[in-house]
Amino acid sequence: MADTIPFSPPDIGEAEIDAVARVMRSGWITTGPETAKFETEISAYTGAGGTAAVNSATAALELILRCLGVGPGDEVITSAYTYSASASAIAHVGAVPVLVDTAPGSYAIDPEQIHRSITDRTKAVIPVDIGGVMCDYDEIRAVADERKGLHRPGSDMQAALGRIAIIADAAHSMGASRGGVSSGSAADFTAFSFHAVKNLTTAEGGAATWSAALPGGADVHRRLRLLALHGQTKDALSKSVSGGWEYDIVTLGYKANLTDIAAAIGRVQLARYDGMIDRRHELVQYYDSTLAGRQCASLVHLDATQRSSAHLYMLQLGGRGREFRDGIIAGLASQGITANVHFKPLPMMTAYRALGFSASDFPNAIEQFSNELSLPLHSTLTEAQIDRIADTLVGLGL
Repeated sequence: MADTIPFSPPDIGEAEIDAVARVMRSGWITTGPETAKFETEISAYTGAGGTAAVNSATAALELILRCLGVGPGDEVITSAYTYSASASAIAHVGAVPVLVDTAPGSYAIDPEQIHRSITDRTKAVIPVDIGGVMCDYDEIRAVADERKGLHRPGSDMQAALGRIAIIADAAHSMGASRGGVSSGSAADFTAFSFHAVKNLTTAEGGAATWSAALPGGADVHRRLRLLALHGQTKDALSKSVSGGWEYDIVTLGYKANLTDIAAAIGRVQLARYDGMIDRRHELVQYYDSTLAGRQCASLVHLDATQRSSAHLYMLQLGGRGREFRDGIIAGLASQGITANVHFKPLPMMTAYRALGFSASDFPNAIEQFSNELSLPLHSTLTEAQIDRIADTLVGLGL
């Protein structure tokens, strides 16, 4: 068999390795100066009002909800077409996840169904940027504004917003833009992932950003940092200064900080990130040209309104269904090619069925899932590998 083609290996070079070694030799490896620089650089890159680096996008979502004061008795809307983290973070703060369907023929949450799902208990909506394509946050904000008469704020920050909060699950969309606005600054809050399979990785990690226009935004970094570090008023670096041991615990927080080792990797990745995204877009175009004329349609990563982060190469297989799709995945695997599916809708999962959700209530999401195939896409992929993938697909009947 020919060499295997992995789905999404990390693009790590000597610069990242050298950065880790530098931090390891520095004598300071947990949250400290490297993390602070990474936060500043993320804010500059995304145009965000500020950034708090944390240990995952999941933690970012939960801490954002807690910063907003979302909790028991509240509802938060998110998409049925997503990974569990988008909804589990809602449950973890004690609120009720309200799942809504995608728009017909789309992976994106349906703004009309957001509108219908907002009640006087709704405190936030979490749209999901599938595959690196940003949702239309202007349209979602317009929906939130239309329904602000139902808004019953439960905290000072909610009151300052005057409507439900918009929290982007941007685990896929670092570096994307829509209407000239970058992911990280389009929503009130944004959660990024730097997991090993993401375009920009710190091995494990994430970040919360917030809009420069967010009311009270100047205090958000302090609030999120307190929540991420057990509610402690000093981090370990501040306490390590001679005589600086004294601190207070001002809230019962959590443990979700990012280390300087991880931040060092992220800073190198961010410095070369635009080139990595450009390469991904070249590969998307090559895939599109190679598969032209086949009975499939790829996710649009570039048009007059938006440029994605080109995180996933997602195909719709012309309505041929799950059995055909699963056969394609098995056939690719037999040739050493790893394919995937993004995503199995949450109402199909045991944990969400136990919460009362039924797949039959989400026909658009189920239809998208049943015909979706994700092919390998990463910045170290080659055109020759895409040719091999395409030839294999043709042999499997695509």
